Amino acid sequence: MWLLRFPRMLGSAHVPWPDRRKQPAMNPFDNAGGEFVVLVNGEGQYSLWPSFCEVPPGWRTVYGRDTRDACLAYVEENWTDMRPASLIAAMAD
Repeated sequence: MWLLRFPRMLGSAHVPWPDRRKQPAMNPFDNAGGEFVVLVNGEGQYSLWPSFCEVPPGWRTVYGRDTRDACLAYVEENWTDMRPASLIAAMAD
């Protein structure tokens, strides 16, 4: 068993170590083929979130599981004022 788990220790030069620099980790937020939800916080700010991740505290889901492009379209259509709600309220006073 030990031989199967650690072949390099036997001097076996034909078993290369994985080079992690060649295979960058995929960021789930950038996965064009992933499934996403749209979240909004108390300030009215929107965020795309991978559907498999837990919704963080202070955020709620406003658009359900869909493609990244569909979620981005929802955000573009609904987030028309980029200012946080607190700034909008302060400017109204």
